[in-house]
This record gives sequence, structure tokens and C-alpha cells, in this order.
Amino acid sequence: MTDLFSAGNTGNIELRNRIFMAPLTRSRAHDETDVPSDMAVTYYEQRASSGLIISEATQINKQGKGYIKTPGIYSKEQVDKWREITDAVHAKGGKIVLQLWHVGRISHTHFQPDGDAPLAPSAIKPDVDVFFDDKKQPASEPRAMTTEDIAQTVEDYGKAAKNAYDAGFDGIEIHSANGYLLDQFLRDSTNKRDDEYGGSLENRMRILNEVVDAVLETWDSSRVGVRLSPTGNFNDIGDSDPLKTFTYIIDSLNRYNLAYLHMVERFPGMPTDNKDLKIQETLRDVWNGFYIANGDYDYLTAKTAVESGYADAITFGRLYIANPDLVERFEVGATFNEPDQDTFYGGDKEGYIDYPFMDDK
Repeated sequence: MTDLFSAGNTGNIELRNRIFMAPLTRSRAHDETDVPSDMAVTYYEQRASSGLIISEATQINKQGKGYIKTPGIYSKEQVDKWREITDAVHAKGGKIVLQLWHVGRISHTHFQPDGDAPLAPSAIKPDVDVFFDDKKQPASEPRAMTTEDIAQTVEDYGKAAKNAYDAGFDGIEIHSANGYLLDQFLRDSTNKRDDEYGGSLENRMRILNEVVDAVLETWDSSRVGVRLSPTGNFNDIGDSDPLKTFTYIIDSLNRYNLAYLHMVERFPGMPTDNKDLKIQETLRDVWNGFYIANGDYDYLTAKTAVESGYADAITFGRLYIANPDLVERFEVGATFNEPDQDTFYGGDKEGYIDYPFMDDK
């Protein structure tokens, strides 16, 4: 029987266990250059016993940024620092993939080159705030992307995927969830286009297909994953018929024989109604490959999900923030460090690389 501690593979990525580290924005990169900090090497190395580390969301280009101190993968400096991180993880026997990210309309002119408007499928301003310079500001009015903008963005995804390969990652994850750019194209609340990228499900998925095709120019499909959040409304997003929309999307992704599908099923502390649960169960059956479940799982619910065959692995977020040796704690039934929410985003080493291991106590 497969359990949380079973070895295996997701595509061609070998796994020591099914306890994965979720992508976690921590806002510790250098803000002017989007280069990960020296502390990030320690941070990821500390968590190398995870079956698979999925990196924090990492912008593919300068337009893809929407938060303070988030890292990029579009410059040589960034690639070089990420190489230090992957080398450190691999030296501990770990595996790590890079999550490719573009925030789309969840941004502010403060972050955009030359103070331009953020890019989006349609010029619909989100009802969200963004943070910079220790201030909270409403997101800026976005500009609807031209077909030339879309083509350039797809090309930048391809370049970012090549940079991730050069940085030594074991694979990549395409972030198409949580109300960011690719998710904005998929959902009918944020995509009101009347060209080949809007309207029908086929058209709304066109950019995601083009991004997958672009990254597959560098990576074998067995090392590429996609993240989706069909029932999520984070970042002021939604869809009139998520079951129909994401049945089409997931069924279409099946043809690529990807390494995995990473599904955001719920957000910590946010209620999930029975309708959403039924949608998720139905969509799970649509996917033919390795399935990673995410969303407020604890040890017992994760154990049940994997042993029942519902999920092939589980990603943990807050538990991994506070417990770098989460796998070892699960193995022996140890207590957990409590995460300090005040240090989740930004700051120094406190709440980032100073959480104690079991052996430190």
C-alpha cells in the first residue's frame, strides 16, 4: 500500500516520500533585482527531506511582479542564485521544481516597468490590495493585453523555463491558479475578450496551451506540472460554471502526459461548501495522472488521502514554514513548531530560517 512515506515517481522525478513542500511566497528576495537572498539557500536546504519542494512563485519577467521582494527567473544573476539553491537541495538528496508565475492584474504601477499599467486578459480592476514599501494600496487598473503582448508573454515563459533548466531544477510548475494571469484567462469573470483568447473554453485555454508548448521546448513533459484552483475565489476571481470549465481544462491537459496536476482544493481558514467538494471530487476523476492535493491538510487527512488513492502526494504550506524537518516529525509523531504569521512575508531570518529542528530542542 502506498502511504505518505512511500518512495515513487512523479513523471521522471524520483520521490523519497509523498510529503511535498507547497509553493510559499516569503518576500525575502532583493527587491531591486528580484534575486533570491543568501538566506533562501539555507531556507530551501533545511527542507530538503521533503519528497518534492515546489519553489515559491517566481516571476517570468518584470511585468509579472505584483508583490514586494519576490524572486524572478529572467536574469543571469537570478539563475546563478537559484543554482546555489538547487545545488544545496540536491546535496541533501532533495528534489526541487520551480514555479513559474505571472501575476497579471494583481499588481500595481509601482512594480511595473516605467510605471505602466499591469497586464490582464481584460481591463477589469480587481478588488484586492497589494503591498509595497510597508504600505497597502489597491491594485492598479490593468490594461487588456494585445495579441502581441500575449505572444511576448508566452515567449517569456519559454525563456524562464530554459533559465530554470540552467539553474539546475528537477522540473517546473506552471502556476495557473489563485487568480493570477493564466487563471484570469481561464475564468469567465476576468476574461471578456472577443478574440481567439476569449469566449469559448477552447479560446480561454489557448494561452495555457501555448505556455505548456513553450516550456516543452526545453523540458520533457514528465518534468512539468500545472497548478489549478477550480473552486477558489482568491484575488477576486470566479467562474460561472467551474465544473464545466475545469473539466475541459483538465481533460485537455491529460494529452500532455505531464508529471502532475497540483490542485488547490481550499485555503486555510476559508470554508468549503458541499458543492465545491463535489466539484473537486468530480474533477479528480477527470485527471489521469499523478495528483497532488493542497489545502489545509494535516497528517491524518493527508494519510487518508494518499492511502485511499485519492491523492498521490500532499503539499503542506504553513506546517513547512515552521517545521523544516516536517517529514521526520510526521515519522515519529512529534509535536510541531507554531508558525509566526507576523513573519510570513518580508523581514530577516526570524520566522524564516530560525525555526528549530527536533534535535535542537
